[in-house]
Amino acid sequence: MGAGLEAPGGRGARLIHGEATTEIPVHLLFRDGPDPVSVPLRPAVVGRRQGSGELPRVPRRVVPRADARPVPVVDPDLVERSGWILPGAVGVLGGLAGAAGGAASLWWGGLLPRITVLPLPAAGLGPVQWAAVAGSGTLALFGFGGLARGRAGRAWVLTLFGRYRGTVRRTGLMWVNPLFLRRRVDVRLRHWRSEPLPAVDANGVALRVVVLVVWRVRDAARAALAVEDHQEYLRENVEAAMARVLSQFPADAPPVTAGGTPIYEDAPTLRNAEAVGDALTRRLAADVAPVGIEVFSAQPTRIEYAPEVAAAMQRRRIAALDAQHRDTVLTTVVDSVEDTVTRLTTRGLVELDDYERKALVKDLTVAFYTGRKGDAS
Repeated sequence: MGAGLEAPGGRGARLIHGEATTEIPVHLLFRDGPDPVSVPLRPAVVGRRQGSGELPRVPRRVVPRADARPVPVVDPDLVERSGWILPGAVGVLGGLAGAAGGAASLWWGGLLPRITVLPLPAAGLGPVQWAAVAGSGTLALFGFGGLARGRAGRAWVLTLFGRYRGTVRRTGLMWVNPLFLRRRVDVRLRHWRSEPLPAVDANGVALRVVVLVVWRVRDAARAALAVEDHQEYLRENVEAAMARVLSQFPADAPPVTAGGTPIYEDAPTLRNAEAVGDALTRRLAADVAPVGIEVFSAQPTRIEYAPEVAAAMQRRRIAALDAQHRDTVLTTVVDSVEDTVTRLTTRGLVELDDYERKALVKDLTVAFYTGRKGDAS
């Protein structure tokens, strides 16, 4: 331990260097003098022993967050709100009243057969009759023309001369201003299965991926007016998000070093469907949220090598499995030989010098390895 910073009272603040990556002030452990001064701490890492054969610790691979890049900005005033509607009975009554008023005006003008015992004016439409017919016809057109039928899982986006006037999610018969332009939007929970899409993994290996997306329209106004085709927008973003996410994961387990330690500790691969699906869902949900689409799940259902590299990757995978099997068998054989020789010598069954020990180890290794290989085949 060396001298540290000077504290009040002429006593030095000695430090203990530990392996916990921090420096511990000694004066905090033994308080028998004046109040100690605060000592600025700095990280301190104990180095590895030289020549011990211990491998350095390699940091984990960091996967970028889903919100690492900005999202598109749409009109902040374009937010779904309820449109103004009336019950369907009001439209029916208005239409019937207009039709009845028009028929009465035509009958009064003599254009319809008249059966009465009272004297009536001469047939013909005057200005008053024309006004009555026009008003009644307009009322009938507005009454019957505004009738609409709402369905479950469907919404109407209303616009007037290009301006958003509200959204209608009501079901049943209703009356909507016939001057409004209606755009129907499907707001049900839907799923979409993609075709095999091209992608690459973290090592640049070509892949073919099929993705299943569960989604729905949350804001009908933005889905209908903020983008030209929200379904096509979703498909394009699925492909873009898949290319960004899958390129962060290797297709297979990461390679190992000569000492058997992985290059990346706890690194997920594309075989971890839960990790890949969560990352893809977060990315896709962040990309399509500005246009009123809500993504619940984006899960790869099939990940396979591209046809041009499938054969080579299959041979590589078989070779890796064979090497792993050989290493396991050799480790088991060496352990068995060591255990056998140790038991023979400790129990006093045999007395061996160095040459005889080496010969026995050689013979036992060949015998055990041949037996293991025969059992495996």
